[in-house]
Amino acid sequence: MNSSEIRFILSDIEGTTSSVSFVYETLFPYFNEHINELLELGDQPEMREVFSQTAEHMRAEGVETITDETIIAQLLAWSRADLKITPLKTAQGILWERGYASGAIRGHVYDDVKANFERWKEEGREIGIFSSGSVAAQKLLFANSREGDLTVYLSAYFDTKTGPKREPSTYTEISRIVAIPAANILFLSDIREELEAAQATGFQTVQLLRPGTEANWEQTAGNFDEVNRFIN
Repeated sequence: MNSSEIRFILSDIEGTTSSVSFVYETLFPYFNEHINELLELGDQPEMREVFSQTAEHMRAEGVETITDETIIAQLLAWSRADLKITPLKTAQGILWERGYASGAIRGHVYDDVKANFERWKEEGREIGIFSSGSVAAQKLLFANSREGDLTVYLSAYFDTKTGPKREPSTYTEISRIVAIPAANILFLSDIREELEAAQATGFQTVQLLRPGTEANWEQTAGNFDEVNRFIN
């Protein structure tokens, strides 16, 4: 890997910048416990879109009786099944924003993340995030992280609205949006299938081996400090 070629570093969140347990032990339970609060937000345009998209999914699945309550029940079922469905991710972001604002939630990031974000930015590299969680949820996590506001280091965010994380075409679109050739982008993730999709597009790739992740990729790093051996 030629260090001079890395102009953009694209990072996953779960198992990469942040602990998977934070999502499953903090964020998801908070959403599930506060989901009925969405009924109070039905007059907000973003929430109306969530209800409309969820109802569309339900009709496509043959559900005949659709009410606000059945929509909430559907969102809860999707959440418990950890499905990557856009209206669910949007709804999660809405409730998590309330949790961050109240101080009930603080975003987890590993200790090596902030220092390397600083380093990469100082080296002139751009940094972006690609997660199945909504862009709004991504910004909330990094703006309210336990290491402070990390959004100052980030220049781009991508979620499932851009495309599935395991489809090469999604990475082609990301390259087009940031206007940087695929070969000049380094993608960091813990998931082999995501790395395969990015590599198929021409991205350079490194698998993060955070606690609980087993190596199944050619290029691996235990943390962001170790990523630097691939770009420096």
